[in-house]
Amino acid sequence: MKLKKTKYAFMALLIASSIGLSACGQNEEAKDTAKTEQSETKTAEVQTMKGDALAKIEADKKEKEKYLVIDVRSPEEYKEGHIKFAINMPIDTFEKEMSKIDSFKDKDVVLYCNSGKKSGQVADILVKNGFTKVYNADGVKDFKYDLVTYESKLGPDFDKDIKDGKAKLVIDARKAEDFKKGTFDKAINIMPDDFESNKDKLPEDKEAPIYVFCYTGNKSSDVAQMLTKEGYKNVVNAIDGSKEYDYGF
Repeated sequence: MKLKKTKYAFMALLIASSIGLSACGQNEEAKDTAKTEQSETKTAEVQTMKGDALAKIEADKKEKEKYLVIDVRSPEEYKEGHIKFAINMPIDTFEKEMSKIDSFKDKDVVLYCNSGKKSGQVADILVKNGFTKVYNADGVKDFKYDLVTYESKLGPDFDKDIKDGKAKLVIDARKAEDFKKGTFDKAINIMPDDFESNKDKLPEDKEAPIYVFCYTGNKSSDVAQMLTKEGYKNVVNAIDGSKEYDYGF
């Protein structure tokens, strides 16, 4: 009889120990889950970027494709001169336009202005809205960037403008074989090397809106710069070439 009692007591002890270990394991698992969730919901921090680092990125044809650069100054300031591949999203209307860059939430986004103040404010807005790789770069008054005066647009905005009839002329700066496979209606093919010999195809009106695109945005930016040197005031370059955005050719 005594032996049975001892046996039952031992079994009860094992069961209690098992329950205790199970509860302990569940508590540890719950703690790990809580830590993971906390880590995932932690707001990203705004990083700083020096002017020379941004200038180096913009000068590298492959590296620049990894970044979205945004000028948060007014349209007037932007038009006077901005960083080569930067789009314009003024601070005053930034939150209304922010949805158009949702696809960049986990990509590198660089902001700049004149002094870094406004771009810092916009950077805070982005991280609060889930953007994870946000940089506030030196402003144009703090670093001597090579500025351009033509406008740069993302593929969807560029495409919409053309479909809305805003372009007086569309220039396809890709290779002739790509141009022949498909392009915008009534677009003409002018690559940087052929620009001089094709100037007779350009509008006489220097205010005429001219839209330029290519495969990656590089050749078209060269053509856009040539157009501004010729005195054209409303030149738009697609920073998303046919490689990055499907224009539906």
